Amino acid sequence: MKFFFSAGEPSGDLHAAALIETIKERVTNAQFVGFGGPKMKQAGCRCIADIPAIMWFWHAIKRYFHFRALLAKAKKVLHAEKIDVVVLVDYPGFNWHIAKAAKKLGIPVVYFMPPQVWAWAQFRVKKMRRCVDLVLCSLPFEWQWFKRNGCNALFIGHPYFEEIRKKQSDPEFLEKFYAQYGHAPILTILPGSRNQEIQANLNDILSTVNHVHRDLPHIQPVIAAFSETHATMIHQRLAKRKIAIPVFVGRTTELIRAADCCLAVSGSVSLELLACNKPTVICFRVGGFGLFVQRFFRRTRYITLVNLLGMDRSRGQSIFYDDSVWVIPKEPSKTERDRMLFPEFLTSTDRSVEMADYLIRWLSEPRLLATRKQRLELLLREVDTVESPLELAADALIKPQS
Repeated sequence: MKFFFSAGEPSGDLHAAALIETIKERVTNAQFVGFGGPKMKQAGCRCIADIPAIMWFWHAIKRYFHFRALLAKAKKVLHAEKIDVVVLVDYPGFNWHIAKAAKKLGIPVVYFMPPQVWAWAQFRVKKMRRCVDLVLCSLPFEWQWFKRNGCNALFIGHPYFEEIRKKQSDPEFLEKFYAQYGHAPILTILPGSRNQEIQANLNDILSTVNHVHRDLPHIQPVIAAFSETHATMIHQRLAKRKIAIPVFVGRTTELIRAADCCLAVSGSVSLELLACNKPTVICFRVGGFGLFVQRFFRRTRYITLVNLLGMDRSRGQSIFYDDSVWVIPKEPSKTERDRMLFPEFLTSTDRSVEMADYLIRWLSEPRLLATRKQRLELLLREVDTVESPLELAADALIKPQS
């Protein structure tokens, strides 16, 4: 069997690589080609190009001709090679075009780790119905939503939980880390895996750390950088602001597990933070225009998956705004934010004082931190119910072709 994969984000590269490894265990002669990053290449995928990580429509428009060239490469492979199934991983803007090209050739299309159509611009579900044969859903409410909207969907559980269970920390690194920094509570900072995320959020993050440090000078902040390029960007910003914080590359797992609590940019990393039981404040800085526009497209009450999962499990208020009534999402009240498992700040202004307040309270009052961890542990037990999501996903890809 030959599979065409298309993944355009670091998290997509990670999940696609894990799925490729699982398929190889089941199909000895399986071949893999497509778009992906270093993890997919390591897993044995012949990657014809990397897709750049892009945020917001304008940045995609600026790279129109680059994406057009990538699509031409994809079509050439789909035409020339006998592809049994196309597997798309998130990244909807570009992957819709891959899906259309595959459908024209009669190649089955499966969406693994589908985009959050249920959260943003729900009209895109029409493309999902038209272009995708099967949607592999990671979240219970996601599966129910796709089914209600006429998509062929299968619930497999979230691969992140399975991958985290298998993920091993480096004991030698942690031993050295604790010897140097373990004398104080650890505040782990996760500034994102895209250049744009870091550029938009780092100033607010560093201001938040300054506020925390002012009240709790014994706290040890550390920063987890996704790549050397990101580490360079972070070091430059730290030097400009004359702040000394250790930066570690490729040590996200270790730094999360070493943390007492975390400060993170919104993203799928929230699920790893849930799995590792780490109380976290979530930030996501956008421009004023972007904040205004998102209010007309966002259909969920929160932006953080952990908060949505917690809300879904509470059986109270729906995580979605009622489609029958046009509602523009409002800024959460302080009371509402206090109830969130991960207090989140989607903002166009500096909210560092408020973000720091949560971290200061958690780090100075062990009882509050323990209560928060108990709530996270309970949610994890409720949502991490599928033992092997990757095996279910692999079986779904293989069996229709058997």
